[in-house]
Amino acid sequence: MSKEWFPLIDEDKCIGCLACYNKCEHGVYDVENGRPVVVYREGCIDGCHGCGNLCPEGAIIYSGEYKEHIKCSCGCSD
Repeated sequence: MSKEWFPLIDEDKCIGCLACYNKCEHGVYDVENGRPVVVYREGCIDGCHGCGNLCPEGAIIYSGEYKEHIKCSCGCSD
C-alpha cells in the first residue's frame, strides 16, 4: 500500500528552524546541511498536522488525502 498522506517542505519558505524535525516523533524528517528534509514519509500519521501547525513560516503542506484521522501522541488533534 502506498503512502498517500505526507508532508512536503516549501524550500522557499523554510527558514531551517528545525521545529518540524524536533516535533515529529515518527522519524519523518532528518537534517541535511542544517535543513529539514522528508526522509520517511510512510511514518507520517494520516491527518497529523503537528509539524505544520508548529512551522512559523507555513512552509509545510501535505500531499494526498487521508481516510481516517488516527489520533497520535503529538497533540495535533487535541
